Amino acid sequence: MATRTVVTFGEAEKGELRIPYFFHSLAQLAEALGNPPEESQGLHYAIQALLFKQGLLFFRVEEEGFSTKDYLAGLKHLAKTESATPINAICLPGVGDSEIIDYAHQVCHLHKSLLIMNEKDLYDYLTSLKT
Repeated sequence: MATRTVVTFGEAEKGELRIPYFFHSLAQLAEALGNPPEESQGLHYAIQALLFKQGLLFFRVEEEGFSTKDYLAGLKHLAKTESATPINAICLPGVGDSEIIDYAHQVCHLHKSLLIMNEKDLYDYLTSLKT
């Protein structure tokens, strides 16, 4: 069975912005990205993916939920690049922005993957939609 990949966006202590980092272990993740900033959720979701034996593709963003250009750059990379391993899910903790979520939905459809977000972010998204 092929390894599945979870894509996660989040803040980190170290690493370059808007480039994909692929990890198979917690040691690799800690070495490349360091500790999570306070109030950040991205690295916590990334650790969960690795603990469940999923491959991890991590995009570091400047500010979780607000760095639209960072999120869109990562999502555009996913839209134009065929993954070596199937993408299981895209995780966007802290994102309620409709532009980012709508684009992520398109990328999820392309890869036949799930979009992971929490209740607060879903509420922010739904209440920001124009009727």
